[in-house]
Amino acid sequence: MKLKQLMYFIVPCIIWGSTWFAIKFQLGQVDPLVSVVYRFLIAGLLLMAFSMIRKLNLRYTFQEHLRMMLQGVILFGFNYWFVYLAETHLASGIVAIIFSFSIFTNIFFNYLLLKGKIKKEVMAGAVLGIAGTWLIFNHEFNNSAQIALSYNALMFCLGSIVLASLGNILSKYNQTRKLPVIQTNAFSMTYGSLAMMLMVPLSGRSFSFEATFPYIASLLYLSLFGSIVAFTLYLKLVGDIGPDRAGYTTLVAPVIALVISSFFENYQWGIVAAFGVVLLFAGNILALKMKTLKPSKV
Repeated sequence: MKLKQLMYFIVPCIIWGSTWFAIKFQLGQVDPLVSVVYRFLIAGLLLMAFSMIRKLNLRYTFQEHLRMMLQGVILFGFNYWFVYLAETHLASGIVAIIFSFSIFTNIFFNYLLLKGKIKKEVMAGAVLGIAGTWLIFNHEFNNSAQIALSYNALMFCLGSIVLASLGNILSKYNQTRKLPVIQTNAFSMTYGSLAMMLMVPLSGRSFSFEATFPYIASLLYLSLFGSIVAFTLYLKLVGDIGPDRAGYTTLVAPVIALVISSFFENYQWGIVAAFGVVLLFAGNILALKMKTLKPSKV
């Protein structure tokens, strides 16, 4: 791997590994749903401006806009809303680790909806991943004074994994229909944020803004670096070394998130949880070796 390619690999891993902790600073006075609206409205408009400056094509058919809208509502709307809700009651590193299980749901939905193939190595990896996930949350439940809240967070976590995988399937489908990734994400992020904007009053919530440095800085970091810079570099990496090798960012980023969580959130580890992480990563590595679907990164 050349130095340039190494940079394309390391920078997205560091950024995506840190975004899970950055989300914690969004969980204060502002409702998580509203924070998701802000994040992807900023990211979508910035990508739109970038596309205009680069004179990229922004004219698409009504059907293409519908597909981009659906991708945005699922991937950049409800998916991230569930992630934010999960992090309300779980350490960011744990959410990141569990989210890496989406490697298996990606492959499953690719098989179910796009008639992709599932090999026995992937099924074995999924078994390891499920066992690892159960051990991690078993540790979390046993060490939580609010088991009901932890259970709810688990449900949001699992829901976000399913939504992320469905969003990835839509992204892959849109790419097979020759929709460029940059422009598709620009429209999808904007549509997703607008849909969540409608959800705010419909769900009885209200808009607010926390004019503090931690909130504003983390919001801009998530919007600019987490949603644009890292993704752009990742695409360059995919172009240089291929999606399969580039997909190993899905292993490295959660490790970074876990380290950050241990240091800054004082997450207390146990033998059971540690063994669960080992099983999950072993399953992920096994699946990545046979991976047939490139993950969509944001």
